Amino acid sequence: MMDREGFKLPPKPKNNQKRVRNLIIALILAVIYYWAFSGVANRIEWSFMDKLSENLSRIVPRLANPDWAELGKVSELILETVFIAYAGTLIAAVLAVPFGFWAAKNMVKSPIWNTAGKWFLILDRTFPELILAIFFVISVGPGAFAGVLTIGLTSFGMLGKLYAEVIESIDMDVVEAMEANGANKAQILFYAIFPQVLPEFLSFALYRFEVDIRASTVLGLVGAGGIGTLIVLTAANRDWEQLGLIIISIIVVVMIIDYISSKIRKRLV
Repeated sequence: MMDREGFKLPPKPKNNQKRVRNLIIALILAVIYYWAFSGVANRIEWSFMDKLSENLSRIVPRLANPDWAELGKVSELILETVFIAYAGTLIAAVLAVPFGFWAAKNMVKSPIWNTAGKWFLILDRTFPELILAIFFVISVGPGAFAGVLTIGLTSFGMLGKLYAEVIESIDMDVVEAMEANGANKAQILFYAIFPQVLPEFLSFALYRFEVDIRASTVLGLVGAGGIGTLIVLTAANRDWEQLGLIIISIIVVVMIIDYISSKIRKRLV
């Protein structure tokens, strides 16, 4: 290796200590994995595995032969599932904006109030979707409305957290410049802050919509509307052909929405 003047530099010393440390870590991990998998292998009941293989060989061909005669009913419930996810995500995306500002350190100067905002969003994210769905089904009755409320509440906490991170990363020089020129808070909000954060807000909302599509297919398991109710019924009746149609429909819808959403997000950010 040569320096800028053309003189030959001495070779860098090899870091043997680092190599030995990495080798020891790799050996320890190998021993742990061997011990773990050998323990699992000793405890597997191979009769159970044989029964599982037999059941799969009987069910999978029926799943791969969907009952296209039920396409109309399945399509209607899939559409309801998409609308549940859309309405819930829209509610969450709007409600999360003020709470995102509340949890952003550069917007709320009081550490106590800022911490309270962050903990409020954390508290919202601790509730599992199915637990909330059961609560709303009991409160407002089974159906799509319970699903919309569940999606809205579960998505609200995550979007609020993401919004707060976006707000904390804005260029405060623009805000300070408008303050120096006598702009009021509303003008600062609409002309200095929103133009910086709105593209990422919309991008995160679209990404959350993709996640909520998957979540809303499960909510029907507890009566919160959508395709989940039909999944429970077809599985209980061992109607594997109709279940195969449902699975194919969900995969197609999710792929289409993911593709459209990714194209829109690329234009936004």
